[in-house]
Amino acid sequence: MDVAIIDSGGANLASLQFALERLQARAVVTRDAALIQAAPRVLLPGVGSAQAAMRRLDEAGLSPLLPRLTQPVLGICLGMQLLFATSEEGPTRCLGVLPDTVRRIPAADDLPVPHMGWNRLQLQRPDPLLEGIAHGDHVYFVHSFAAAPGPATLATARYGTDLAAVIRQGNFWGTQFHPERSTRAGARILANFLRI
Repeated sequence: MDVAIIDSGGANLASLQFALERLQARAVVTRDAALIQAAPRVLLPGVGSAQAAMRRLDEAGLSPLLPRLTQPVLGICLGMQLLFATSEEGPTRCLGVLPDTVRRIPAADDLPVPHMGWNRLQLQRPDPLLEGIAHGDHVYFVHSFAAAPGPATLATARYGTDLAAVIRQGNFWGTQFHPERSTRAGARILANFLRI
C-alpha cells in the first residue's frame, strides 16, 4: 500500500482512487485506525459539510488520531478545511492542526457560491508538493467555505478575495481544489505527494 484514503463518506473517493491508479499507486480506502496509522501516506478527502464529516470521523474514532499522524497527510477540499481548528459551517470543531477558522465565501452577483470552476494558482513559496507547478496553473474548485491566506499558505487563488489554495503545516498538506479533477497540474501534485 502506498497511501491510505480515509473513508470520509465523500463522493470523490472513486475519482481519487482512479487518479492514484493512473499514477500506479496502490491505495486502500479505510476507516481502520491501525491501517491508517501504519500507512506510509494518508489522504483525507471530503465532500459535503464539515459537521457531517467530523461526525463520521468522531464515530470512527479517527478525530483524536489524525492530528497525531507523523507520515505525510494530504487533505483535499473539505479534507483541507478539516485540518483547521474550526469551521463557520455549523459552526464545527475540526481537527486543529492549524489554528484558524474556515469561513463562508462571500457571494456577489458575479461570484456565486458555491465557487465551482477553474482558477489560477498564485504560488507563494516553494514546496516539494508544488514541484513542477507553475504560477498561473489552472486547478478545479468546488466549495462554499475557505481559509484566508496565512503563515501555512503555499499558494492562493482569487475568487473575489484571495483564498488559501494550498497549505502546509509540518507533515500536513492541504489543497482546497480537487487535484483528482485538475488534469495535468492535479496529477503532478498527487505524484509529488506520493514521492514525499
